[in-house]
Amino acid sequence: MNANLEASDAALRTPSLRRRMACWIYEGLLLFAVMFMAGYLFSTLSQTRHALDNRHGLQAFLFLIFGIYFTWFGHKGQTLAMKTWRIRLVDTSGKALSQGRALWRYVLSWVWFLPPLIVISGLALSGGETLLLLLGWACVWAVLSRFQPEGQFWHDVWAGTRLIHSEPLSR
Repeated sequence: MNANLEASDAALRTPSLRRRMACWIYEGLLLFAVMFMAGYLFSTLSQTRHALDNRHGLQAFLFLIFGIYFTWFGHKGQTLAMKTWRIRLVDTSGKALSQGRALWRYVLSWVWFLPPLIVISGLALSGGETLLLLLGWACVWAVLSRFQPEGQFWHDVWAGTRLIHSEPLSR
């Protein structure tokens, strides 16, 4: 019985913070392409001629597209970035996520961005200052996972999910 528990613990091993953050950065690069294509689709469908026209509509559309992206791939267990970095998303018992739980995780993951965006909204900051504040908060939020007993990000704990090490599938 102890061998099964040890095997189960090994299967649910949390990837290092460095690896999870490398995956996070790679995910951002991939999302840039998704955002570019979605923005082009939105501007074509809405006949937007100026970048600031329909800005709030575009933001809502991108929120929806990102929600679909993360809910779909969260339900499947891995995004392309997660496959590359051998990370899998599961629930706390190691099983695949339901789409509802994946959507809840997506909503909670906005804690990576909302606190600094709320602060920025009341200030007249330059682009560099805004970027510095966003990156600073992302670093703080990532380091806070060190205070979680299993090393998970807090939004994963709140969502009942976890990131685990994933061996590549054999061919």
